[in-house]
Amino acid sequence: MDKKNALRAGALASGTTLMMLLMSSPALALTRDDGDDPGKGLSVIETLGLYVLIPLALFAVIAGLVFVLDSSHDRHDDTTSNVDVKA
Repeated sequence: MDKKNALRAGALASGTTLMMLLMSSPALALTRDDGDDPGKGLSVIETLGLYVLIPLALFAVIAGLVFVLDSSHDRHDDTTSNVDVKA
């Protein structure tokens, strides 16, 4: 029974993928719309800087600010791990 369900799921997934590929027509993306004025493309360095380095830098700055400005330095363990139990 599991083989039949796996075959059915595979057929459904492949059929859905095939229909999505057939319905999306990338050839229509080559026609320009009225008022379309694309600029020059980005180089590899510009693309990596824009989509990789800038987000990493922002993450580092935010994480650094949270680490530095964290005011709860006096954390102590209120759980049962600091309770002495005599058996």
